[in-house]
Amino acid sequence: MSQIEVEIKIGGRSFEVACQQGEEQYLLSAAQLLDTEAQVLVGQIGRMPEARMLLMAGLMLADKTAGLEERLREAEEKLRTAEMELAEVKARPAPAPDKVEVPVIPDDLTDALAELAARAESLANSLDEAAQARA
Repeated sequence: MSQIEVEIKIGGRSFEVACQQGEEQYLLSAAQLLDTEAQVLVGQIGRMPEARMLLMAGLMLADKTAGLEERLREAEEKLRTAEMELAEVKARPAPAPDKVEVPVIPDDLTDALAELAARAESLANSLDEAAQARA
């Protein structure tokens, strides 16, 4: 790939920088980050030598990057811990299904209850007949 020249602005100053064709957007994005930090310095301190401005802006970006890298490490560690816990849970045997007991009425009890019901009806009929005979 051929190199091309790209003009970037940092801290109110223009610079010509070479990059590979197709990488212009990456360069412009990086320059924008550096310019943001340089503008903060220019706003706080005022005009300063180019080398000092670039050094300070670079250090400010490096500090932010270090903080983000630390947060990334912490997030990756939390992710690893969560993945290990998940794998542990998945590796556990499935819990035994809850035992559901369905009451079953034994056949001999059903027969006994049916016999009692028949006797009760027979007694009720006998009482009805006795009551009708008296009337």
